[in-house]
Amino acid sequence: MSDSKLAGQFFDAAIGLLERVRDEESGSIAAAGAAIADTVAAGGRLFAFGAGHSSLAAQDVVYRAGGLALMNLLAVPGTVGVDVMPATLGSALERVDGLASAVLDSSPARSGDLLVIISLSGRNALPVEMAQNARALGLTVVGVTSVAYTTGTKSRHASGGFLRDHCDIVLDSKIAIGDAELATEGVETPFAPASTVVTSALMQAMMATAAEELVARGIEPPLLRSGNVDGGHEWNGRVMREYGDRIFYRH
Repeated sequence: MSDSKLAGQFFDAAIGLLERVRDEESGSIAAAGAAIADTVAAGGRLFAFGAGHSSLAAQDVVYRAGGLALMNLLAVPGTVGVDVMPATLGSALERVDGLASAVLDSSPARSGDLLVIISLSGRNALPVEMAQNARALGLTVVGVTSVAYTTGTKSRHASGGFLRDHCDIVLDSKIAIGDAELATEGVETPFAPASTVVTSALMQAMMATAAEELVARGIEPPLLRSGNVDGGHEWNGRVMREYGDRIFYRH
């Protein structure tokens, strides 16, 4: 069997995007990592939120071997993934006004904490209101989004604004509108999305920078180890005991 031409094209496209965000977003990644380190050092808590497939990159940094133990998932029921039936309901919920404020009001998030909001388009009511309300509560807000959508689509929020308009720091994933990297004869729609690959890489780069910043300040980064390596459970138990009041996925 010959190698797939389209597979190679997808890898090339993904690698090209990764190189772009590495080179063009380095300043924003550094700023986001420093903000996370500031929050950890000051006793604050960390949260990540994403709706639909953007939630995958948020989940990727929560309770993760090699990740910061303090990162918590801020979940909005029905929008975390395709487990809701019908799946189209999740998309509809992203457009509901007021849902973000209800979630934040019932969450442990408070002034001095940091929230990473992931939304590829950044145009729906849920991520925009989440950013607005989080900042009003005194949280630092980091947005991970595709800035291309702000010039090629219209906001679905009453303000006319996008996620990027309500963040302290913005990381641009460079993903083109439509999130599809390939097209070929015989297929009538573009396909092969790369947003998950690129957004997850941005998240991990941000977290690595935060660990680097903490070490530079003389603070041991509260990182988790794999439970599948010897001593992993003991290590994680110590970290969770030490930082238990800032970890919400274990209660």
